[in-house]
Amino acid sequence: MGLLDDRQIDYYNSKEKRKIPTQHWMKEKMQEDYWEKGTQSRKSKEQWFNVNVKILMDRMRDNASDIHVLQWRHGCEIDQEGKEIKFSKGIDEYSYDGDNFLSFDDKESQWVAPVVAALPTKRKWDNVPILNQYTKGYLSKECVDWLNKFREYGDEELTKGSPPDVHVFVKKSTSDKTKLKLTCMATGFYPKDVMLTIRKYRSSLPDNEIESTGIRPNNDGTFQLRKHVDIKEDEKAEYDCFVSHKTFKEPIIVKWG
Repeated sequence: MGLLDDRQIDYYNSKEKRKIPTQHWMKEKMQEDYWEKGTQSRKSKEQWFNVNVKILMDRMRDNASDIHVLQWRHGCEIDQEGKEIKFSKGIDEYSYDGDNFLSFDDKESQWVAPVVAALPTKRKWDNVPILNQYTKGYLSKECVDWLNKFREYGDEELTKGSPPDVHVFVKKSTSDKTKLKLTCMATGFYPKDVMLTIRKYRSSLPDNEIESTGIRPNNDGTFQLRKHVDIKEDEKAEYDCFVSHKTFKEPIIVKWG
């Protein structure tokens, strides 16, 4: 999948075998040959994955009857000050079964192998300097050009954002029958940066008393976050959810009860 500022803009899978837009402005602005070339590129990458996950399974001496996962993350980040845009970081990294396997250091133009099993690949790729130069050039130039183009096309929706819908609710605690679990939930927000705190008498509860799901994606490109705390069933204290987000002029407070 392609992501722009944490919002999915396209995807490819082995069932449909096409690069498919998930934002209407991507579909409207990008020419048909962009999707055709992208489809061919991702078909090639799919074949590459099928070959290389088998190589890694052999190298790791893993059982072929088990499920194994090879992942690739590839992209760039920029800093913007006013109208000036500067390349900040390039990302080109691989993981195997959820563990870091190999990553590209764009400052040194070489691959970094955090595990012994990745050393043969690092040596092989570093021995072709022109490929490393191409990788660095792509991340710092071409990737940034694409990022800026996509941001320009989706600017209105990406800038406008979506405000969080905030709820507070209580149910019986499953771990202690004498207590209640009070939950604050914010959902439907974009961008993903949000501040949500549970307060007691308008004072934020300490982090060690709070459980959090972390920020998770919804299926429409927005995000959600839940935090909860166990309280005494007969407690009469005043609790509320305090939420701050880019789309709010000022934080909102939703009281329990």
